[in-house]
Amino acid sequence: MIDQASSPWQRTVALAGPAIFVLLWGTGFVGAKAGLQHSEPMTFLSLRFLIVAVLMAAIARAAGIPWPRAPGEIGHLAVLGLLMQFAYFGGCWLSIHWGVGAGISAVICALQPVMTAVLAGPLLGERVSARQWLGLGLGLIGVALVVSHKLGEGLGTPAAMAMSFVGAIGVTAGTLYQKRFCPTIDPRTGSAIQFIVAGLATGLVGLATETGGIDWHPEFFGALLYTSVFVSLISVTLLTLMIRQSEATRVASLFFLMPPAAAVVAYFYFGETITGLALVGMGVAVAGVALAVWRPASA
Repeated sequence: MIDQASSPWQRTVALAGPAIFVLLWGTGFVGAKAGLQHSEPMTFLSLRFLIVAVLMAAIARAAGIPWPRAPGEIGHLAVLGLLMQFAYFGGCWLSIHWGVGAGISAVICALQPVMTAVLAGPLLGERVSARQWLGLGLGLIGVALVVSHKLGEGLGTPAAMAMSFVGAIGVTAGTLYQKRFCPTIDPRTGSAIQFIVAGLATGLVGLATETGGIDWHPEFFGALLYTSVFVSLISVTLLTLMIRQSEATRVASLFFLMPPAAAVVAYFYFGETITGLALVGMGVAVAGVALAVWRPASA
């Protein structure tokens, strides 16, 4: 139930934020695959992070938002940038670049809610109810159904899929780290620092491992614009606000909805097939999310 004493902005985020976040974040996997047909992953991410950092800094300046000055606070934001941006996007984009489908990568990253729920209790003191555990369990079963089917078809190598798991671990650690050490982070200045740090990290890795070449195709420009503005600028801001307003476990449960969003768009854009078993698995995962995030009105 939404707190009636909250501000109109908080109520708007609570109502519309999850749906917008799921749509943008899930389809970001498709944007990544589109752009990676014309650029290597670290090169693409470095350019993307640079654009977002500049946009965030400009928005913060226009709004008169003060920048963090305490070394400890800046250090926490730097760690958060390495976890939420570099590890998550770097892992997922490498996975897709190495041949894993956009929908499959999204499914693997949907394991994030289970990891968060397991760790949120001892690390954050959050109570996970029996109903939430049941929902998370269903979500895990749904993800397992999809992954096992894709592995059975030989779609993706173990090393490529492992990078998607790296991404899931990164965003899990980042969600918990933000809730613990950056609970009042401003999504403008805080995100700008995160993207600067992540851009430096991807840039260094790119210099060491990639050629830096880019095919300046219209599809690349579209993917760069979409992943920079809609996935990073808007959805990361929404994620920051939702983590601030809700329990980490409830926010993390939204990641189970990424596979359906990514798979549907990937089917129409790339022709990635959605089989009967995959649909069943996604349906089970969605049911699990409903159980995990639903809260009685009396709560």
